[in-house]
Amino acid sequence: MVRLVLAAAVGLLFASSALAADVTLLNVSYDPTRELWRDINTNFSRQYEKEKGVKITIKQSHGGSSTQARAVIDGLDADVVTLASYLDTDAISKKGLIKSDWVDRLPNRSLPYTSTVVFVVRKGNPKGIKDWPDLVKPGVEVITPNPKTSGNGYVSFFAAWGSVTVRGGSREDAIDYVTKLYKQVPVLDSGARGATTTFVQKGIGDVHLAWENEAHLEVREAKGELEIIDPPISLLAEPHVAVVDDNVDRKSTRAAAEAYLKFTYSDEAQEIFAKHFYRPTNETILKKYVGTVFGDIRRFPITDIAKDFPDAHKQFIGQGGVFDTIYKPKG
Repeated sequence: MVRLVLAAAVGLLFASSALAADVTLLNVSYDPTRELWRDINTNFSRQYEKEKGVKITIKQSHGGSSTQARAVIDGLDADVVTLASYLDTDAISKKGLIKSDWVDRLPNRSLPYTSTVVFVVRKGNPKGIKDWPDLVKPGVEVITPNPKTSGNGYVSFFAAWGSVTVRGGSREDAIDYVTKLYKQVPVLDSGARGATTTFVQKGIGDVHLAWENEAHLEVREAKGELEIIDPPISLLAEPHVAVVDDNVDRKSTRAAAEAYLKFTYSDEAQEIFAKHFYRPTNETILKKYVGTVFGDIRRFPITDIAKDFPDAHKQFIGQGGVFDTIYKPKG
C-alpha cells in the first residue's frame, strides 16, 4: 500500500514537472512583422525543444508600435518586445518594466536587423516618382500612417525630414516640405498594415511610404500591379529587441526569453530576416543580398537630424512638435 502511494506521488511529481517544463512566451511586436516572427518562432521552438527538452510556444501580438508599447505599459504581459523604434522600447523601460541597460545587453545595441523606408508605386510609375521631392508635386497622393501611433509613420516622417536637411536644406525648408507632404495624404491610418490595405486593397494613393519588407510583400502579392522605387536617401531604421524584465522574472520565463532573442543573431535567423526582406546586422550575410534583394540606399542615422531618438521625438512627433503644427486632420 505504501509503495502504491509512493509510486503515485512520484508519478504525480513527474507529471507536474513535465507540465511545468512547457513554456509560453509572448512577443509584442509592431504591425508588419507577423510573417517574420512566425518563421523565426517555428525555427527557434524546434531548436529549443531539441536542445533543452522543453516544449515552447511563442505567441505574437501586433499593432502600431507606439500603441503596442502603451499596451505593455498598461499590462499586456509581454516576455519580449520587438518594436519599431528605440523610443517605444525605452518608454517601457522608463516605466520600470525593462532595466535601463537593455540596449547594451545584446550585440549591435540590441539590433538583430535594420530596415528603411522605400516607395511603392503603381505599375509603370505613372507619376514618375523617383525621389522625395516628387512626392509633393501637384496631384500626387501619398499613403503613410500616423507617426504618433505607427512605427512606419514615425520613421517615414524622419526619412522625409532628413531627405531635406541631410542634403543641405534648412529647418525652414524641411518644415515647408513636410507641410506640403502631409497635405497630400488622404488617409492617415494608425498602423503599417492598415496603410498597406488602404494602398493595395482599396486602391487609394499614388505612392506608399512603406517599410522595405512591407514593400516587397505588397509587390509580390500584387502580381505585377505595383513596383518598388528605392529613393537615393532614407532613414536607417532601428527596430530594437528587449526582454521585459519585470514580466519574465514574475513568470519565471527569463531563460527562454533570453535564449529566444539570442537566437535572432544566429546565422539561421539572420538568413530568415533576409528572406523576409529585413536587413541582417551580420555584415557577411547582408552583403549577399545588397544589390539584389536590397537597394543601395544611403541610410542616414537619426543623429543626422537630432541628438538621438528621444530628441527627435520631442522635436518632431511629441506634443507641440513639428507634426502637431503642420498637420490638420481632414474634416
